[in-house]
Amino acid sequence: MIPFAFLINRKSHFSCMKKKKGQKIEKNKGKEELGMFEIRTDLAVEESERMRENSHSVHGVTVEEQKFEEEDICITTVRIETENGAKAMGKPKGTYITLEASAMGEEDEDYHREISGKLAEVLRQLVDIHREDVSILVAGLGNRMVTPDALGPQVADNLCITRHIIKEFGKYAYEDADVCRISSIVPGVMAQTGMESREIIAGIIEEVKPDYLIVIDALAARSTKRLGRTIQITDTGINPGSGVGNHRHSITKETIGIPVIAIGIPTVVEAATIVHDSMTALINALAQSESMKSLQSSWETLDEMEHRSLIRELLSPQLNNMFVTPKDIDAAIKQMSYTVSEGINMAFLKKME
Repeated sequence: MIPFAFLINRKSHFSCMKKKKGQKIEKNKGKEELGMFEIRTDLAVEESERMRENSHSVHGVTVEEQKFEEEDICITTVRIETENGAKAMGKPKGTYITLEASAMGEEDEDYHREISGKLAEVLRQLVDIHREDVSILVAGLGNRMVTPDALGPQVADNLCITRHIIKEFGKYAYEDADVCRISSIVPGVMAQTGMESREIIAGIIEEVKPDYLIVIDALAARSTKRLGRTIQITDTGINPGSGVGNHRHSITKETIGIPVIAIGIPTVVEAATIVHDSMTALINALAQSESMKSLQSSWETLDEMEHRSLIRELLSPQLNNMFVTPKDIDAAIKQMSYTVSEGINMAFLKKME
């Protein structure tokens, strides 16, 4: 019962702290300390859900949802149109399209082909393939030796590469003369190469001069239900490693000079997220008893920062920076890499039917 007693007294503890002199310093210090324990997500759809849960409406952010009942697929489009919206969401202005499929983890080739088809349709919305001789560079980001981070390299392995064939024999080497020039690179990670991924990609772009860059990377999610079941496609580029607090140089149109389309699938979730969700579920279950309703009331009176501070103290120091991945992640990465690579192949190698 010690943690529960600690929780019940928590509100008075924070209230006293805020009333002390030097309040501004204390609050700023608290934010700095909580930064590394902030529940992270790379998914714009989860940020929009958080805003709705907190009853916050943000001007300049629109959300559209489209459901395909037969395929059990939901596509959510989040558009951040203003600087105010970008600041509130913590993400750059642009379009974030999230494709969710609850059965993505199942080994059903027909179902995964449906997902690939939807992904191909989304990519064709973001890339102008009607231009002549469109050239696309695909970069598979991540560490091939770390399974949850191997999505990008494995997608690159499964792509149909066409640039060298078209360069040698012309575009009529393929049945469809509108085939795009596809090339790919797996830049690895800094620990393997000593170079930022952006530096490697920028050098290749200078030499190859593609029209578009598509980057593939593993993401971090806020909710465990989205692990391996969600594909996010955005035209804003990517900040590799940001979901796990390992910030690297951003890969965007501003930094490399050509449009960047980022495709990502969440493969990890922060331990703090699981602890937070588990505590909330446990407290709500205990609140079914009249004698424990005061516990739920105490939990609900704490704001988001106070929740995170409590979780920080419960996790410190053993679980502070722990991220969790499903036990079958190796099979899941293999399956998802085929799904994403097939979607890219369908989008740029043949006409959509």
